[in-house]
Amino acid sequence: MKIDIITVVPDLLSGPFSHSIMKRAQDKGLLKVNVINLREYTTYARAQVDDYPFGGGAGMVMMIEPLVNAVESLKNKCDYDEIIFLTPDGETFNQKMANLLSLKNNLLLICGHYKGVDQRFRDHFITKEISIGDYVLSGGELAAAVLTDSIGRLIPGVLNDETSALTDSFQDNLLAPPVYSRPETFRDWKVPDVLMSGNHKLIEEWRNNEALKRTAERRPDLLD
Repeated sequence: MKIDIITVVPDLLSGPFSHSIMKRAQDKGLLKVNVINLREYTTYARAQVDDYPFGGGAGMVMMIEPLVNAVESLKNKCDYDEIIFLTPDGETFNQKMANLLSLKNNLLLICGHYKGVDQRFRDHFITKEISIGDYVLSGGELAAAVLTDSIGRLIPGVLNDETSALTDSFQDNLLAPPVYSRPETFRDWKVPDVLMSGNHKLIEEWRNNEALKRTAERRPDLLD
C-alpha cells in the first residue's frame, strides 16, 4: 500500500512513521508513506499557500491553486483509490472504515490547516472526508498520522501475529477484554484463574463475556 500525505508542515510527520510498527511495515516493503510539502506547488511569492477569506472573517484559508497543482501532479503518477480530506466536519473515523481502507492500494491524504480549505477544492477533488473526533486540531497532520497508523497495521504481514488485529477493540463492535501478563501474582493481585487453566474453550468464553461486560459498561451504544 502507498499513502501520500499533502501538508503545509511536513516536519510534523517526521516522527510517527520512523519508529515501531510503521517503520517495520515500510522496512518490509508492505507500506510506503510519502510526505509532500504543499509549498512546493505554489506559484505565489514566499511559498504562500493561504489567503484571507472572501466575505471577511477571522483566520486564513488554504487557496485552491496550490492544492490543485499538487493533486493533479500526483495523479499523473498514481491512480488513487481515495483522495481523503482530514477535517472536523467529515465522517467520524472508526474501525470499520480502517478495515475498508486497508484493502486499498493507493491513498492520498490532504491535511487541512489554518481556518479551512477553499470549498471548490473539496467539491471537485476530494472523494472522502474524515474526522478523527469531535474536536479541532491545529491541522490535519496528526489526524493523517492516526489514519495511517490505524490502516497500516491492518495490512497483512505488518503485525508479527496477524490474529492480534482481529481481537482489537471495535473489530466486532466490542471493546477488547482485560489482558494480563507475568507475574501471576503481584501485591496479592492475582491473574484470573481461568487464564491459567490451559482450557482454551473456557478462556475464549471468559474473554467474550468480559468483552461484552466492558462494552456494556463503557460503550453501550456499540451494542445497539
